[in-house]
Amino acid sequence: MNRLILLFLSVGLLALSVAKAADAPDVKLEQTVVKMQLEEGISMDEAIDSMKLRANIHNMGLVAELPLSKQVEAMGRDARRMEIFQFCDPLTAQRMVEENIHFAAYLPCRIALVEDEDGQGWLVMMNLDMMLQSTTLSEELKTEATRVRDALMDIMQAGAQGAL
Repeated sequence: MNRLILLFLSVGLLALSVAKAADAPDVKLEQTVVKMQLEEGISMDEAIDSMKLRANIHNMGLVAELPLSKQVEAMGRDARRMEIFQFCDPLTAQRMVEENIHFAAYLPCRIALVEDEDGQGWLVMMNLDMMLQSTTLSEELKTEATRVRDALMDIMQAGAQGAL
């Protein structure tokens, strides 16, 4: 009898979770990112230099560079250029994780440089507004996280424009 009750409870919980998933708003992948095209005449190398310089102005450390297309080429395949740049404000990152351990999955902040099929360079980053709006933070920490978001947007704009 207890097994039967557990079975009915399990089926009921499964049905409830499926119903909730069906009611969830449809979020398209494009809505979860911010994407900027490199301006005409700006090379991908110039964009990288501009992003690195702008990151220094905002005290955002470049903690990693991942040359993914070079790794693919080393495996014997052709690849359009794709590099990932990871920026971080360590003190804010620490505070975010102390507030909620789930923020660790979003660290460090990444900006990808991607070459499309036409040879055009793009900068792509997670839409941090979605994250900021979907969580409860203290006013002080929300202000700090918003400052980091603004700095990352400025870094992307500098890269897209080739601004030194």
